[in-house]
Amino acid sequence: MDSISKKNPVYSNSDSSKVTMSEEEWKKILPEDVYYIARQKGTERPWTSKFENFKEKGTYYCAACGNALFQSDTKFESGCGWPSFYQPISKSSIIYTPDNTHGMERTEVQCGRCKAHLGHVFEDGPPPTGLRYCINGVILDFTKAKDAEKQYNKEKPQQ
Repeated sequence: MDSISKKNPVYSNSDSSKVTMSEEEWKKILPEDVYYIARQKGTERPWTSKFENFKEKGTYYCAACGNALFQSDTKFESGCGWPSFYQPISKSSIIYTPDNTHGMERTEVQCGRCKAHLGHVFEDGPPPTGLRYCINGVILDFTKAKDAEKQYNKEKPQQ
């Protein structure tokens, strides 16, 4: 958990309810660089992400809402300049939308909880999926494996 999550009332690693907020509300709670990627569908410069060569074991979360997106064991070195994964953590963690901007036909990937722009998915990844989720590192948070389990158990609703 970082400084983004501390002032963000919707940030949670255990709440899976959909987040619907106005752009004005998002702008108030997200840092400028995260807002640019998440809400304005921006792209960070290649090779600038702290997660590009990151090797820790754990879980990657949406920096806008805390939704679990990818496990570290699905991350691979693609050489594209952005963190790349071959599979999301679950089918509901990602939303797929057509993106025909910049004269290209691509598939945009968004957070399944808050619809933040994450990046794009391409069909040139490794087995077993053959997919490459090319993700802006600015929109990712990371928690080490043991820390993630502790945080989840602390946040999950009591039954």
